[in-house]
Amino acid sequence: MHSLMINGNTHQVDVEDDMPLLWVLRDELGKTGTKYGCGIGQCGACTVLVNGEAVRSCNFPVVAAEDKEIITIEGLGNNHPVQQAWIEEQVPQCGYCQTGQIMATTALLFKDLDPSEKEIEDKITNLCRCGTYVRIKKAIQRSAELIENQKG
Repeated sequence: MHSLMINGNTHQVDVEDDMPLLWVLRDELGKTGTKYGCGIGQCGACTVLVNGEAVRSCNFPVVAAEDKEIITIEGLGNNHPVQQAWIEEQVPQCGYCQTGQIMATTALLFKDLDPSEKEIEDKITNLCRCGTYVRIKKAIQRSAELIENQKG
C-alpha cells in the first residue's frame, strides 16, 4: 500500500512498488490530464510536479513518490497564469503535449520568474510534434508576466 499526496489530497493505492506514477495517476486515480507519450521519459507529455520539480511520471516509480507533494495538471485548477498564457498565445494545436509543457513551465517559474531564452531552452525539454516552440516560448514569458502581476 502506498500513500500519495496528490493535488493536496491523500490517496492510498495498492500497487507494485515499481509501477510508474503515470499509471497510478491515470488508471488507479482517474487523473487523465497527465498523458502517456513515449514511455521512456523522453517526450515529457507525462510531466507532473514532485516537490516542485518537473518529473517525467512514465518512468518514476510510485515508491519514489511517497511522502512527496505531487501536483498534476488537474491540481493547477482552471485559472492558473500558465494556462492563461497558453490560451492568450494560442499555443495548442493538437494539444497532446500541452499538459506536460504547462507543468514543466510551472516548475521553471517556481524557481525563476525571469528565465532567459537559453534557460527556457535548457529547462523545457518537452517535445511538441506540432512544433509550436515559438509560441511556447512566448507563453512562458507571458506566464511570468501574469504571475508577477498577480503578486502585486
